[in-house]
Amino acid sequence: MNRLLTTLLLLSLLLVPAIAPAQQTAEKSATYAVDTGDAWIDTWLADINHYAERYPDSFLDEVARYSGVDRGYITALVNNHGWHAADVYFACFWAKAIKVSCREVVRAFSAHREGGWQAAVEALPVPPDNLHKRALRHAIVASYRHWDRPITLDATLRRQLGAQR
Repeated sequence: MNRLLTTLLLLSLLLVPAIAPAQQTAEKSATYAVDTGDAWIDTWLADINHYAERYPDSFLDEVARYSGVDRGYITALVNNHGWHAADVYFACFWAKAIKVSCREVVRAFSAHREGGWQAAVEALPVPPDNLHKRALRHAIVASYRHWDRPITLDATLRRQLGAQR
């Protein structure tokens, strides 16, 4: 019995590297291409991927805390399902903006991957409008403030946010 337990323990330790999570990496970020239809959002989503490479816990905490989505769900998307951190960010904060669950947005993106975020957003039950995009843009700016990272505001955001950044 003791030998059996030792053998099982040894086998489980050997399998651990094989089931290590697929976290956000530099290689994964280098292949990331996003097209939300908004060049400013796309630029900062790509940067969010790089941030998540270096600070995965801070990224996960930010999304969970401010989008209201369970941290375990967000972690599973990035670590177990191979989602880019920025896609998780977009899904959760877009869901908050249109007042649906992040899971619903994740399902829409999964079903319309070939069409990207524009197709996924169009497939959702809430038609996208400028207020939704504005909420997402403001969430990105707020996240950069929380992370104490510089961000460049476009003319629209400078007008909306004034001298906040």
